[in-house]
Amino acid sequence: MGMIEIGGFRTRTCGGDNRRAFVRMAASLPAAWGLTGVGNACAANSSHAKSVMVIWLWGGPSQLDTFDPKPKAPSEFRGPFSSISTRSPGVMFSELFPRLADRSHQLAVIRSTVFSGNHGLGPLTGSIVPMGQPNFGSIVAKQRRSERQLPAFVSIVPPKGPSHGAFLLTQTGRGGGNLGASYDPFMASCSAEGATELRGLKLIDGLSLTRLEDRRTLRGELDRLKRRADGAYEQWNDQYDSAYRLLTSPDSLKAFDLSLEPTRERERYGRSSFGQSLLLGRRLIEAGTPYIQVNWSLGVDSVDEGTNTGWDTHYNSFGLMVDYLGPILDHALSALLDDLDQRGLLSQTLVLATGEMGRTPKINATGGRDHWATCSTLWAGAGIAGGRVIGATDSIGGHPITKPIDAAMVGATILDRAGIDLATREQSKFVPGAEVIHELF
Repeated sequence: MGMIEIGGFRTRTCGGDNRRAFVRMAASLPAAWGLTGVGNACAANSSHAKSVMVIWLWGGPSQLDTFDPKPKAPSEFRGPFSSISTRSPGVMFSELFPRLADRSHQLAVIRSTVFSGNHGLGPLTGSIVPMGQPNFGSIVAKQRRSERQLPAFVSIVPPKGPSHGAFLLTQTGRGGGNLGASYDPFMASCSAEGATELRGLKLIDGLSLTRLEDRRTLRGELDRLKRRADGAYEQWNDQYDSAYRLLTSPDSLKAFDLSLEPTRERERYGRSSFGQSLLLGRRLIEAGTPYIQVNWSLGVDSVDEGTNTGWDTHYNSFGLMVDYLGPILDHALSALLDDLDQRGLLSQTLVLATGEMGRTPKINATGGRDHWATCSTLWAGAGIAGGRVIGATDSIGGHPITKPIDAAMVGATILDRAGIDLATREQSKFVPGAEVIHELF
């Protein structure tokens, strides 16, 4: 029988057990459920994408060793990997990505993306360095309602990871920003074994499920928490009722339960935290969650080898690419694309895989690549024209020789596909003035 851990409490996912639990939530949680009032009607019916999945490759993958190889460059730039043909005529990928190469007809690659060249979540906010701008998922949560009783913005992280370098969960741009902490994401984690922890819920022992189902008891506890909280929460009651419904709704909780997936499906994604997180993301898409962010790692660094190592490969870049980074990404992302396509979900789901930067063209003295602004991004679904390459870089993969694509344009495209139109973006100052990347469609 599968297990989901909610905060520090494990609960069986099948009915019949007595659960001693009560939800205790931070004031930052409620609006991430997408139940924010009359002005925020669901945009799903008019949008191009019912769901968005952003795959955050924290640390910054090398463009040359992934999707913009330079086979004719000198060896100190080219690196040790060969280039392989894809299903798209004239398009080459690194040899580490044979599965994705075989699915290039489902993908668009932007090779002229330029971010800040430093660690940070600017690309998830449309800015170079976040100065209060909200994460795109928080914007979607404000504008969209989720189906069932699920949050509108879910961020999935590994249960553990590198402790070196920039730590994901303390970064500006992770959540609601100037929209308020109430639009921070609902946090979940997923292990390589598929064990899911709902970090967004904390539990207090002492209340049985029977007492939890007593709405007067629930209301009294929520009112007590409300009085203790700072700030104005006019819609607190409705939002906490949503949390209550998740805890007491078997159908909603099942979206987080990977034990319900056949073994062959779990193997298909690979037995890594990242692979199982993508599978969890697919279940949330299927359940109608508007925005999912799947995070490769908690820390950026690759100092500690292992399946949760980050993409910040200053050292031993090529060994890490061969042993962990390349195969895991190739395996899991290919499985996601196949799964979404076979279930009829790819056409209504925008998928974006990106890091916060690329890597230096020239290999350093420790066999790695350092920080660099130019990077490659992968796009699929929701009307994306597969098999297309947008933009180009110079002969060593250093700088764009075509129009650069910046973080604001990435954000405008995400929000546009999610049904947040230009007038709303401009009025609300969500990446104001930014162009949609029309070449993708």
